[in-house]
Formats: sequence, structure tokens, C-alpha cells
Amino acid sequence: MTSVPAPSGRTTPLRIGVNLLWLVPGVVGGSEEYTTRLLRGLAEDLPSDLHLTLFALRSFAEAHPDLVAAYPTVSAGLDGHRKAQRIATEATWLAQAAGQRNIELVHHAGGVIPPGPAIARIPAALTIHDLQPLVLPENFSSVKRRWLATMLPRSARRAAMVFTPSDPASASVVERLSVPAERVRTVPHGIEPPQQVPAEQVAAVRERYRLSEQVVLYPAITYPHKDHITLVQAFGRLARSRPGITLVLPGGAGPSEADVTAAIRASGVGDQIRRTGRIPWSDLSALYACATAVAVPSRFEGFGAPALEAMAAGVPVVVADATALPWVVGDAGLTFRPGDVGQLASQLARILDQPAAHDTLAAAGRVRAARFTWDRAAADLATGYRAAAAMGETRRA
Repeated sequence: MTSVPAPSGRTTPLRIGVNLLWLVPGVVGGSEEYTTRLLRGLAEDLPSDLHLTLFALRSFAEAHPDLVAAYPTVSAGLDGHRKAQRIATEATWLAQAAGQRNIELVHHAGGVIPPGPAIARIPAALTIHDLQPLVLPENFSSVKRRWLATMLPRSARRAAMVFTPSDPASASVVERLSVPAERVRTVPHGIEPPQQVPAEQVAAVRERYRLSEQVVLYPAITYPHKDHITLVQAFGRLARSRPGITLVLPGGAGPSEADVTAAIRASGVGDQIRRTGRIPWSDLSALYACATAVAVPSRFEGFGAPALEAMAAGVPVVVADATALPWVVGDAGLTFRPGDVGQLASQLARILDQPAAHDTLAAAGRVRAARFTWDRAAADLATGYRAAAAMGETRRA
């Protein structure tokens, strides 16, 4: 990223408010991890020319006490589960609370800028995690589809700067929403340096989930676009002649849970497939340590964190050639055409059956993952804040 200097002529830090009223802890998925880890990275070395205040739900302090300790945090006093109430609070209370604290830029980190004239008066930066609601609207309820079809374009036009987690996501904002490229910046995910998982923890997880010698892993909620079914069908082709492999599918139940269950039943190798539901990170990190390969068949990703996690853990990865996934893995992973069961099975077989290919991909993945640090991401965010403030001044002139 090209560095942007702090706004000229300032004698005080730029006062930024981060709108986290959309962040219902434990509900919003990967966007929570991305946003909170970015803020942690920024707090570790906060530039002196920036001052951040968080505006959050009352449950945020319990879920993320370290961030509340790191930044001034203002609670809206609601739990956020009633969406209409939350949106009304963003449009009214947030504007008032930000005004009382002389906030100069509000970062709306949840994908949209709330409606209303009061909040519109404060210059805005916006994070758009992806444009799936516009590209694959059938995956959303009619209410959410209509809301986002209106609010995403409107918010992108209003923002002084739009952040996305990947270059493909940034390109889609420019192309689909007609936002000038100079007002869009990539702020990628990062990953912690890998930690060695204790051997006894790995052994316990192997026993708990009844794993075979070789393991294929895909951690994801069963949303339609995650396309578990293509993976289950590809695994079925492999497993009939390979009794020593296990497919593990951690993640909460989503709208496609019944279809995934039916596909597992129809595969004929259901005894080699483990559907664990939500599991703690300690178990998931041990599963990465057990894994021979990680498959990410998702048809739409703004980034694709499981692919990055796999590479950091030294596990070869196979991803769908769709949206941001090839950008994340680069030359360090294998790709297949989205939905192509045969090609996915072939790519997995290459890893399972060829130790040299496995080891080469594992080493390349570690090198690739090392490029994605939270320090880098936090620095990109800080640069983006400065650029947004400068852009806001220009747009108001």
C-alpha cells in the first residue's frame, strides 16, 4: 500500500469513531474476527496522529474486554438482536454521541452507512466485506435482499473511502458500484504467527472425532455459497477406494444444513465424514495439525480465512477458482472450477497420494501466509483513515 501522510496542518490527532453497533458478538461470523483483530493490531502501535473511540453494543465489553481496555468505548445500552432498533440507534444515538465527542470521521465497519440526516453529516469510511447480497441475492431473505440492494450502493457512494479485505473485493466495488478506484482500499486479513499444537492435544482430537490417518478439513457454516455438497460428493469418489481418510466439517448449522446432511447420507461413505457443529478454536487448531489437506469449495468469498489458516498451519489447500480465494492462495495452493466435483476430487487425490506434492504445497503455503500479518493490515487501516479524512475534506470543499 502507498503511504499517505497525516493531514497537513493538524495539531491534534484525527478523531475517529468506529461504529460497531452491527457487531452482535458470536452472531456475525468472520466479520467479527476480522474487525476486532484489526482493531487489536492497530492498538498495539496506535499512531500518534489517530484517536479512536468505539461505539458498541452492551455485550461487546464482555466479549472483547481487551478492546474496551485499549480504546475509549461508548455503549449504546442495547443487545442488537432487534435489527430495526439497532438501525434506529445508529441513525440517531450514534450521531449524537459522535458529535458530543467531536468525532471527525466515522468508520462504519459493518457494510452499510445507516440512513438519516444526522449521521450523514459526519464524514464516513466504510468496510464492505463482500458484495454477495448483490451477486447471489437468492442466498438472502427477501427483506435483507431489498435492504442491502438499496443500502450497499448508497453507502458506497456516500463514503469518503471504502475498505475491503481483498483486491478482488476492491475491484468488485469499483466495477459493480461505480466507486472511483482512488476511493477504494484493500485492508486484508492477517493471521497470528503459527503456534505448535501440543502432541497430546492433537492425539485427543484425533480420538474425539475418530479420525483416520489422512484428514480432509473444511471449517465453515453450512451457508449455500459455501458449497459443502460439492466437497461431500468429491470426497465420496475418493473415499470408496481409500478407507483411511476422513472428511471433517466443523462449523455451525446454516440454511443448507439439511441439504448437506442429505448429501452425506447419499454419499455412501457417511461413516468417514464427521459433522462436528461449532467447536472451540483449540479443537480447530488441532484439526489443522491433523489435516492432510484443507478444501475450500466456496463459490463466493470476500477473503477466505480458512485458506489462510491452512497455509499458516502448513496444510496444503485446494480452493474454488472463485472471487478472492485464488488471490489469497496465489501459487501456494491448488484450484478447481467451482462446483466441479471431478476436478476437486482429482486435486485432493494429488495431495493425498503424492507426498512430494503435499510437502511442496505445505512449504509454499507457509511462505505465502507469512505475508498476511495483522501489523500490515493495521498499518493499511491507519493509512486508509488518513486518506479518508483527506478525501472527506476535498469532497466538502
